[in-house]
Amino acid sequence: MACDLRALCVDAHGPLRLARFWVSVLGWEMANNVQDGIALLPTDDTGFLLRFQPTDEPKAAPNEMHFHLTSTSLDDQQQTVARLLSLGARHIDVGQGPEDGHIVLADPDDNEFCVIEPGNNFLADCGFFAEVTCEGSRQVGYFWSEALGWPLVWDQGQETAIRSPRGGPKISWGGPPLTPKTRKSPMHFDVAPVDGDQDSEVGRLVSLGATRIDIGQGEVSWVVMADPDGHEFCVLTPR
Repeated sequence: MACDLRALCVDAHGPLRLARFWVSVLGWEMANNVQDGIALLPTDDTGFLLRFQPTDEPKAAPNEMHFHLTSTSLDDQQQTVARLLSLGARHIDVGQGPEDGHIVLADPDDNEFCVIEPGNNFLADCGFFAEVTCEGSRQVGYFWSEALGWPLVWDQGQETAIRSPRGGPKISWGGPPLTPKTRKSPMHFDVAPVDGDQDSEVGRLVSLGATRIDIGQGEVSWVVMADPDGHEFCVLTPR
């Protein structure tokens, strides 16, 4: 039994502005009638939504997750960066060196993402939206592989990655050192049971190492949980 990855949710100070930016970047479609936020529907083989939900929390540190976009040549990488800058992105410095081939940008809400250089073998069979890379331990990579039923496609040293059998972007975890958890994560996964009910799925995830947590959500239809590293995610009701 496994759960379905419904969405990657991003806290946003301007959800509509941010959704329009990523629609232009990815060529996805904006969904209608989404409660508490704005969702983007993939037009590629990505099997989950991007959902932008409003927040008033200021950005205090680099995100624990960020996107990797691919390029086919150095010219394509430069053209992609130029297009992204024209849409509202900006260059940022997160400690990358001049020898690094990837280009680090921030979207209009200051979320970091990278345009990867051509010839990256790890992402060679992925599309333009190639990877969600996360801070996290090897244990968390194993947890999400079991939770989603996605196979491990990388397990070297302390680094892990998984990918849906149907394709789409990889989700990876870089291993230690891990930043101490002091705040709610501004990006999180929404999952839902494939078979069975919400309570049964929550129990299964607890058996895999997750915990139920209270972040002040009140009476809601979803269950807030934390993975073995303490990063939040939500278990929704079945469709």
